[in-house]
Amino acid sequence: MYCKNCGNLIDDNAVICPKCGVPIQSQNKVAQQNKTNTLAIWGLVLSFLVPLAGLICSIIARKQCRETGEQGMGLATAGMVISIIAMALAAVYLIIYVVIIAAML
Repeated sequence: MYCKNCGNLIDDNAVICPKCGVPIQSQNKVAQQNKTNTLAIWGLVLSFLVPLAGLICSIIARKQCRETGEQGMGLATAGMVISIIAMALAAVYLIIYVVIIAAML
């Protein structure tokens, strides 16, 4: 990685730039805040395909977004909501199906 202050090539685990002495942690935080949490995207996609997996991914992604400051909190929230709605609809359809089958017998 390169120092944002002087442009010197530095180790990814460095705490300060060895050339100019500027703290690197602040630079890493800014870069991380601009990054979107990948798990939040997967949680949203999976909420349409496999709602339970989407719900789990979205819950984990929300936690990661809070801890790291990454973007994607809205995606994770949307994934949770869509997953819950999809699972509720599946439960309603299952109940209706069971009632119809029971009425035929």
